[in-house]
Amino acid sequence: MEYLSEGANSWQMTAATLVGLMSVPGLVVLYGGVMQKRWSVNSMMMAFVAFAIVLVLWVLVGFKMAFGDPMHIFGATSGFFGNMWGRPGSILNSHSLLEQAHIGDLPEEEFLFPMSTLAYFQIVFAGITPLLMLGSVLGRFNFKAWIPFVALWTLLVYTINAFMIWGGGFFAQQGAIDYSGGYVIHLAAGVSGFVAAWVIGPRLQRDREVDAPNNLAMVAIGAGLLWMGWNGFNGGDWYSAGEVASASLLNTNICVAVAFLVWVGMDYLTGRKPSLIGSVNGMIVGLVAITPGAGFVNGWGAIAIGVVASVLVYLALNYLSRMRPFRNVDDTLGVVYTHGFAGVAGGLLVGVFANNLMAGEHEGLISGGGLHLLWVQAYTAAWVIAFSAIGTFILLKLVGLVVPLRMTEEDMETGDIAVHGHEVYPSDVPSLGYPDGIPASQATSRPAPAGGAA
Repeated sequence: MEYLSEGANSWQMTAATLVGLMSVPGLVVLYGGVMQKRWSVNSMMMAFVAFAIVLVLWVLVGFKMAFGDPMHIFGATSGFFGNMWGRPGSILNSHSLLEQAHIGDLPEEEFLFPMSTLAYFQIVFAGITPLLMLGSVLGRFNFKAWIPFVALWTLLVYTINAFMIWGGGFFAQQGAIDYSGGYVIHLAAGVSGFVAAWVIGPRLQRDREVDAPNNLAMVAIGAGLLWMGWNGFNGGDWYSAGEVASASLLNTNICVAVAFLVWVGMDYLTGRKPSLIGSVNGMIVGLVAITPGAGFVNGWGAIAIGVVASVLVYLALNYLSRMRPFRNVDDTLGVVYTHGFAGVAGGLLVGVFANNLMAGEHEGLISGGGLHLLWVQAYTAAWVIAFSAIGTFILLKLVGLVVPLRMTEEDMETGDIAVHGHEVYPSDVPSLGYPDGIPASQATSRPAPAGGAA
């Protein structure tokens, strides 16, 4: 294949795998560690099943809906409805897997790898988004309702945002930029998670009052996988292994380190002790805030974004959360702050700090571009907020007509054993963990299951 660069293809697949590790096992173990003991298995299972659902849907119809040819809704061939959504279709035939990758109106020569590599790279972006949203509703979302909701949300909310901003759709044509998903992924996940938490209702009162992570080491491991995995997130989104990818990697790590340290400093300034979980929030804010502009700002811009976003989200999480409507909604892990607020802050700050000497020659306010880019970024954010909120609300209500969105109070009292039949740290039979208390001597004498596993 004449177009193929093995180096570019190798980096793109590696970057995609790094992004995948942010979800599995990154967010899986982070959620499993940060929740109370009786919710650890449920949190991990919900993350695993969402990731699997998105991967299957993506190759069947989702990729084309986000990055294919425009559908021309209502017969429109231009404007908003003519460039809102891609035409669904699979990418499983031989031609689709092996042809040269392409997106919208971007020059095909920029893609030196096949469509299967591009689909793999974008599949892990789509896969992590509902996992981020999940952080808002842990501890009460019915597992049976979560499965259809993830499928519908991915196809009817995520793909539209992705097409309009990344796939050459309406907002891309207006000049909106979102380097790696500050809007498409993080803002959408933060808003949708907040709406879902409101619709489903709060956790049990005792879960809200007792902050008892069951394993902080798991939290630290998950957070570390997020930080390092983000090098694939932002490093791979220039679709080459060139100088912009290098700058994006460095900008990402600079911003994260600054945001983390600023968060620790804010704890000291406000008389708090710097906690691991709080500091991880600061790290995540830095990761999210640099994502919209990783390749569009220089190192000074990355530092400024880390400082501004960390301070803003710290104040929002610790003070704005006490005001309506935020105090009335039980957002379990504060996703609306660390992803929603951080995502919109990062997207708007691109309009301030985008440097015309970096990727794409975008000019923000500081480099002399005036307010144009900032304005485009603002109304694009407004669309993502409004569309994600309304779409999430409607889909939840539709799913709720078929299966209850909320666990029963009895199941919520019990947790993992009620939903999945086992717990993360078995207590009745420590050596085996059978929930029904079967003695070890009897359990080990059972015949091996099909497949020969002991």
